[in-house]
Amino acid sequence: MQGKIIEYVEQGRFFCALVLQDQGKRLRIMNQNGKEINLPSSRVLHQSEQKYPTQLSREEIMQHLLDVAEVRQKMVGEIDLAEIWELAVEEGKESFTTVYLAELCFGFGASDDHVAAFLRAVFVDRFFFKFKDGRIYVHSKEIVEQLREKVEKEQQREEMLEAAARMMQSFMAGQQPSAWQEQDRCLELVRQYYLFGHDAPDAVFAHDILKKAGLLHPHDPYYLLIRAGIWQPDENIALYRQNVPVDFSKEEVQQAEQIAARDNEQTLLAGDRLDMRHLPLLTIDGESTRDFDDALHIERKGENFLVGIHIADVSEYVRPGDCLFEVARTRATSIYFPDRQIPMLPRIVSEGVCSLVEGQSRPVLSFFVELTPQGQIVNYRVVRALVQVKRRISYNQAEELLAAGQDEELRILADLSCRLQERRVADGALIIPIPDVNINICRNGRIQVSLGDVDTPSRNLVAEFMVLANMLAAQHMADLQIPALYRCQEPPRQRLAPGVQKDLFINFRQRRFLSRGQLLVEPKPHSGVGASQYTTITSPIRRMLDLVMQLQLSHVLQGKGPLFSLSDCRDLASSILAAQSKANQVRQLRHRYWLLKYLAQEVRVGNRIDALVLEIQPRRVQVVLTDILLEADLPLNQGANVSPGKMVKVKLARVSPLDNSFRLEW
Repeated sequence: MQGKIIEYVEQGRFFCALVLQDQGKRLRIMNQNGKEINLPSSRVLHQSEQKYPTQLSREEIMQHLLDVAEVRQKMVGEIDLAEIWELAVEEGKESFTTVYLAELCFGFGASDDHVAAFLRAVFVDRFFFKFKDGRIYVHSKEIVEQLREKVEKEQQREEMLEAAARMMQSFMAGQQPSAWQEQDRCLELVRQYYLFGHDAPDAVFAHDILKKAGLLHPHDPYYLLIRAGIWQPDENIALYRQNVPVDFSKEEVQQAEQIAARDNEQTLLAGDRLDMRHLPLLTIDGESTRDFDDALHIERKGENFLVGIHIADVSEYVRPGDCLFEVARTRATSIYFPDRQIPMLPRIVSEGVCSLVEGQSRPVLSFFVELTPQGQIVNYRVVRALVQVKRRISYNQAEELLAAGQDEELRILADLSCRLQERRVADGALIIPIPDVNINICRNGRIQVSLGDVDTPSRNLVAEFMVLANMLAAQHMADLQIPALYRCQEPPRQRLAPGVQKDLFINFRQRRFLSRGQLLVEPKPHSGVGASQYTTITSPIRRMLDLVMQLQLSHVLQGKGPLFSLSDCRDLASSILAAQSKANQVRQLRHRYWLLKYLAQEVRVGNRIDALVLEIQPRRVQVVLTDILLEADLPLNQGANVSPGKMVKVKLARVSPLDNSFRLEW
């Protein structure tokens, strides 16, 4: 091969070279750029028939090779591969020599330059032929069509990338882009990519759009979607990432409207439901509550008291097989955020026909419990009833009435609730009254955070009677051996202090030793509540578990036997736990987002804030910010005299709500 001009490809470019020495498997060559290299002989695509002198000077060889390369490249422009391909297809052969096809193109006796030029053309335009093992293979008509479609798609993709990038750059510049039919699709791709990353559909294309638009920072898509009007500022990203349903379908809304339309007192009294609209029921809830699912009343019974705990009977309207039952099963719970609420059931049901609105007749499940003044249960019964709430008061109003001693009914209920709690504590209940963190987003965008006591007399009053109703519902179904779902909890791994503790340090520490709660189909103790068996039935508007237990109990009360089998209960438990887990995660992330936003807005990086030391570990100190009850880690400070339970001042070093992260320093 020595003295021959060869062709090889380097980084997609054709090179002419003169073989200076043939070493068998390797060739010492000089290419058209005057560079001498050792080239594996397997990389040679074409060699000339003619030999050339190798003793010429470097400049002479280099110039000759450049001239040859120029001639051959010009010849490429004269070749019509489509025409040659049609001739080759007619011959019906799978492959041909390069010389044969070059002669079809240039005529008999094609030169080295003609052959090399044809080979170059095959490499440039890969529609029609493929070079392999020294021969040129003919593509079938089907393959040619597929290759053309592929190229067209690539061209369309590139055009769309360019258009999408221009559109996004316009939005980021605060301008309205020109109308483009693919705008919504491209923005949706970017939305999905921001939410799910590489797991999103067409993730590669979305990434390429953002790259071409110069949107290279992790949260650039977030701000783009806000400027494009797809998202609002402070959009709830966690909600989308967990795929939690927000809106109700047309079918679900229609069923809710039908339920509301057929609601009437006579229909509700047609069955075994007792008319108890004369009872003096009251509701005690928050100022902004709109879905009232429980009410109370009390009357004297000799030396004892008869307490009525009345729970909105959602089972009257929502039953298995209905689309509203399925939507409740999918959601498992209502979710409350500082900036919005996502109900488990449509509002016309949750805030309308099912809600115990003052002055409106409503179906309920009523627990009538006779209690001694010491809070001991004498007897109880559960009935289906129709009631009417006579008065509605807020927690704040209840506190004022209790403090003033002006309401005998409230005073007795509050006193009985204290006795009930004392009995639960004696039975091992663990009361951990950590304050609620209330987040208020003002109209001007400012964020206010305050702590609210959860163990005020009015809140304890309601909580204790709801716990009592739940305990009795669990006992009732366990005694009758009705298939049910029970909330259970093993004793804590360590009990730090007996009774009800007010100390924030002890309560935060105690939470770390709690055993995980379970949802089982057999009754087992719940240590946190202090009950031998426990379920929840008192929030059927807001929780699927409560609705399921209400449906089961109501069916039995009507003499129809259990509605759900043991197998049904297991299936329901599984779906409730899965949906509840997603909802809890979204709720926690959203709560944390607003707290981090508050830190960024109101505290600001560099400022110092109060923190309570919870635990000192080998490499870190765990604290809780006492103003907002947000836990965090600090690096171990050898110089600081800190110990668990001590208050310290810490500095906010960094905060990023979108990254769900912040960093504290000493």
